[in-house]
Amino acid sequence: MKKLLILDTAALLAALLIICLLAGCVEVKTYSDSGQTIDIGAGQQFVIALGSNPTTGYSWQESYDETMLELVGGEPTYEEETDEDIVGAGGVEYFRFKALKEGETEITLVYKRTWEEPTPQDLTKVFTVNID
Repeated sequence: MKKLLILDTAALLAALLIICLLAGCVEVKTYSDSGQTIDIGAGQQFVIALGSNPTTGYSWQESYDETMLELVGGEPTYEEETDEDIVGAGGVEYFRFKALKEGETEITLVYKRTWEEPTPQDLTKVFTVNID
């Protein structure tokens, strides 16, 4: 009986390892051109990557339909473009979204300072997302 239990546990762990490895191999598409339409399946994830420099006070402010999309982790992540410690160096802001249900929706991103009111001069990018 113990031998059978050990074999079942080993088989279960091997299957779990294979599933985890396969899940890690799934490529998540990254978009940076707001002219592109994002075609994605429900339950799948995608990333929007945009140049940013938060040392200036500017960052991308996202607006989207929370019934259609989920911002994975609750907030964007930021990565500097250089490995060197250069004061004021820019980088890339990443927004990882998960598609929740079928339909079409938009994500609007405005590059602005959070404490300032939006102006027509603010850089705005709109992404259309088709979820099937």
